Amino acid sequence: MAGRRRHDRHDLCARRDGGEWKQKRFLHKICTNVGYANKARRVKTMKNWKMLLGTTSVMAALLLSACTGANDNKAPKEHTASHTGHEGMNHSGSKEVPAGLKEAKHPKYPVGSQVIIHADHMPGMDGAKATVTGAFDTIVYTVTYTPTTGGKPVKNHKWVIHEEIENAGDKPFQPGDEVVLNADHMEGMKGAKAIIDSAKQTTVYMVDYVDTETGQKVTNHKWVTEDELSPAN
Repeated sequence: MAGRRRHDRHDLCARRDGGEWKQKRFLHKICTNVGYANKARRVKTMKNWKMLLGTTSVMAALLLSACTGANDNKAPKEHTASHTGHEGMNHSGSKEVPAGLKEAKHPKYPVGSQVIIHADHMPGMDGAKATVTGAFDTIVYTVTYTPTTGGKPVKNHKWVIHEEIENAGDKPFQPGDEVVLNADHMEGMKGAKAIIDSAKQTTVYMVDYVDTETGQKVTNHKWVTEDELSPAN
């Protein structure tokens, strides 16, 4: 009987020890699973961060590209603005000159001379290599006029010569004088009322040149003054 009690006590202890072992194993499994879960969450979080960083980088690149494009689009506008009032200018012309215009007897640049233009009356003109096709002694004016076709006044237009003004006499016009233009350098110019801004006696030239922007040849351009030219050689 005593032996049976000892045996039962031994079984009870074994069951208790076995239960504790199972409980520890169960807890270990739970902890292990929790560890795996935490690790999985960390991996997922890292992946999410990588995706977020990648998306941010792409957006930054697109934004930088857009800003660069916007800046590129601004440059031509600034360039065009510097030539306001000359967009409708007739770059090429005929060899005909106004009645009464006298050829220069001793021009600094005779017909056939190779010269460089230093004037920006229109795009592609400044720095262009040119050939002199005519040289004349006269009075040149800068004028402000309102085109006959409408629109805003064109200010300080260069150049109109004395012989291109209606009813021009022997005496030069003075700054502030009101005149009517007979020149047709630009659309809406012929017949337009104008104000003389400046006047000077000089030699004016008619030239052929190649547009530095388009590569097109401009023939018999009127007018370029002597101080707007330099020798090409």
